[in-house]
Amino acid sequence: MPMTMSRARVARRIATAAAVGGGGVGLLGVATVGVLLTEVRLARRTVGGSSDIPPCADGRYGAAFGHRTDRPPLRLGFLGDSTAAGQGVHRVSQTPGALLASGLAAVAELPVDFRNVALPGAQSDDLARQVELMLADGTRTPDVCVIMIGANDVTHRMPPAQSVRHLSEAVRRLRAAGCEVVVGTCPDLGTIEPVYQPLRWVARRLSRQLAAAQTIGAVENGGRTVSLGDLLGPEFEAHPRELFGPDNYHPSAEGYATAAMAVLPTLCAALGLWPDEERPEPARGEGILPVEQAAAEAASEGGTEVTASRAPWALLKHRRRRQLPEAEESADRPSVPR
Repeated sequence: MPMTMSRARVARRIATAAAVGGGGVGLLGVATVGVLLTEVRLARRTVGGSSDIPPCADGRYGAAFGHRTDRPPLRLGFLGDSTAAGQGVHRVSQTPGALLASGLAAVAELPVDFRNVALPGAQSDDLARQVELMLADGTRTPDVCVIMIGANDVTHRMPPAQSVRHLSEAVRRLRAAGCEVVVGTCPDLGTIEPVYQPLRWVARRLSRQLAAAQTIGAVENGGRTVSLGDLLGPEFEAHPRELFGPDNYHPSAEGYATAAMAVLPTLCAALGLWPDEERPEPARGEGILPVEQAAAEAASEGGTEVTASRAPWALLKHRRRRQLPEAEESADRPSVPR
């Protein structure tokens, strides 16, 4: 609990600095930075980095529901970095976007038109460009967008307040355009297998702190968040060969499926399609909390959703998950949306 409260205070400071245009909140001393730089150089020799182009998953999913004429297809957008793009896998049906588009189609019983503008290597300062692409193509605004970003902000030492400011602005612009927004917060970088102490400890601390601050920024601008860090962390550590891809950095097909299964309930809830009620179930550890406390707790427990309640409160929710439907074969060659 003391660690959660400390993280909540720092996350609030970062979010406040982001809101007023401040630079950053220093979390590490000079001596620690010196050790980190040495560790980073060692880690770069062993942690891979894929230059493969991620599979393009854009297209229409849910062919079985193509007969529906009473409602238009849902539109799903993806923004973010290499994780959002699906780097590390080679089949369209293994990417998180295709998995979520197929899952959303199955729950809604409607076709889903999917578009991904995520860029491998992107930091949060690229989100403005991505939002512009998402909203300026002359077609109908997406019904819902998923943003996955933050890992490169940590590894490239972007000031956290700057990182959160870019994300908050992206959420604000998408919501103003009438789009629901779900943010998969910064993953736990302390689980990368070839990274050793003390870098592993610091990477975990920084990534969780950024995830908590991202949650505050996203929720206070009308979005919902799902914590990915602690969800994937123990599984990555216990099963690195299964959940990391060949480059030891990006998730494997199984890792992306784990993340997608956590995000799908919140994605559907944002559109009013999930059966869970929008109220807390105390027996499941849910509650209405100050937003910074909810953010800190979510950063420590993966798969946790945070969404706005009456300001300054937020709903902390552990939605019941279902098995993802099998990705349709046509997802490898999705049809062009009409």
